[in-house]
Amino acid sequence: MAEAVWRPQVPAEGVVWAAAVYFATVSSAAFWRAVAGTGALAEAGGGLTALALLMLAIGVHVLLLRPLAWQRTLKPVLTAWLLLAAAVAYFAWHYGVHYDTAIARSNLSTDRREAAELLTPALLGHLSIYGGVPIALLWWVRLRPRSLARAWRGFAASMALTVLLLGAGAWLRFQDVSALMRMHASLRYLVTPANALVSTSRVLARDLVNVAARPRAIVAPDARLDHGLAPRPHVLVLVVGETVRAQNWGLNDHWRQTTPRLARQDVVNFGNVSACGSSTAVSLPCMLSPYGREDYSRRRIEGSESLLHVLDRTGVDVLWRDNQGGCKGTCDGLPFQSFREGTGSGCVGGRCPDSILLEGLEGVLAAARRDLVVILHPLGNHGPAYYRRYPPRLRRFVPDCRSADLGDCTREEIANAYDNAVLATDELLDNAVNLLKRQRGLDTALLYVSDHGESLGENGVYLHGLPYPIAPPEQLKVPMVAWLSPGFSKSRGVDGDCLRARARQPASHDHLFHSVLGLMQVKTRSYRQGLDVFAPCTRAASPD
Repeated sequence: MAEAVWRPQVPAEGVVWAAAVYFATVSSAAFWRAVAGTGALAEAGGGLTALALLMLAIGVHVLLLRPLAWQRTLKPVLTAWLLLAAAVAYFAWHYGVHYDTAIARSNLSTDRREAAELLTPALLGHLSIYGGVPIALLWWVRLRPRSLARAWRGFAASMALTVLLLGAGAWLRFQDVSALMRMHASLRYLVTPANALVSTSRVLARDLVNVAARPRAIVAPDARLDHGLAPRPHVLVLVVGETVRAQNWGLNDHWRQTTPRLARQDVVNFGNVSACGSSTAVSLPCMLSPYGREDYSRRRIEGSESLLHVLDRTGVDVLWRDNQGGCKGTCDGLPFQSFREGTGSGCVGGRCPDSILLEGLEGVLAAARRDLVVILHPLGNHGPAYYRRYPPRLRRFVPDCRSADLGDCTREEIANAYDNAVLATDELLDNAVNLLKRQRGLDTALLYVSDHGESLGENGVYLHGLPYPIAPPEQLKVPMVAWLSPGFSKSRGVDGDCLRARARQPASHDHLFHSVLGLMQVKTRSYRQGLDVFAPCTRAASPD
């Protein structure tokens, strides 16, 4: 009979503390890099500051892990945590991702195709080493059996030691650590996997509360249309872009022309526009609310009606057409068309080009008998697989990054792929304008604005989603473009030259709610003329 393979026997407490040390050091490597970058460790007493931070990081992970770590649950729970830690650490180290509630909310709403694009060979290799190796070690050792009474005593001892460790860490360098965390509050979003566990728990807890909460608060209950019996319906196509940043927008004097088709259209380009957030989950609800960044409250925004509900209540028809991750609650209860599982022209494997958003739209417009707002939500420049966002005929800037693993490419290749994807947005908007020009029986307009920008390697940061206080301009500056048909301009009395002058002044997502109300001639006490970019250039409507 073969001799049994020897396996060491260890107590559960030993495994928990070893895991906490691993999380606080290896998994949180991006945290230590960021701390070092502040200069705090180079100052006098920097070694003690590092020791204090280490004690606190270990204590936090024991505090989170130990209540879940019992004889039968320790290995399964820790396996999941190790995989989570490895994945979060990968994106923190390579892309500078800070895992806060906005990232957690985005991840929870990401569809399977977007998630699949992130499963690159580099990520899988990282998971196999930093997740697979410790998981193999975890399952190799045996947990020392013990009675229920001893298990509870071990639990109590661990929790008591954790409290002592946290207290000692805070006491050791309280002033330095507290000052560091006040000045660089985003550092806590790099302590892995505590950042992901806490942020995700907070999002789930809020969602559970919202499910049981009262219906959305009514916004602008006095809203009404104020254009009388217009001879032709007013139709606005609102394109909410995805991940297009202002710096690479051709109309914003990017060093190369990424918007050649729009440059030939009679559009008004707003060159200095700020986003409400650095992720879709934040920006989309925010830009369609009356509160915006100026009076930002996630709970208030998500608990209230959006601009679209206000328009619907006044008698304006509203239709959302989606090729992305949904409307984030802003169109709940309103007509919604999803093309994420489309089979139209150019669709491959269930993923469709943004051009599908225009298929059938002409028929929708032809059927319009009253004012209509159509929202188009394209996939745009959603990364990191930028090369999948444009067809071969728009592959103009080469060599372009042909991988979803940005580490395989140079910054030039990444920028080339990103700019090619901007060309696809330019084509979509140009085709949309041309479609609107053909609608002889309607007064038509188009308004395009991106939800947030993107980092392409500046200061070692990629993608988007950094907490707002530390998000760079690349993630917060976005393009915005308006086009009004002659009939719409005449009906609303909009002076084009004046609007071009206004477009040179700063604007933000906060302007969208009020600008759309103004364009669609919706009267309400909630309307703020100072936040309507069209208001300074609107005079009395010209008679037909």
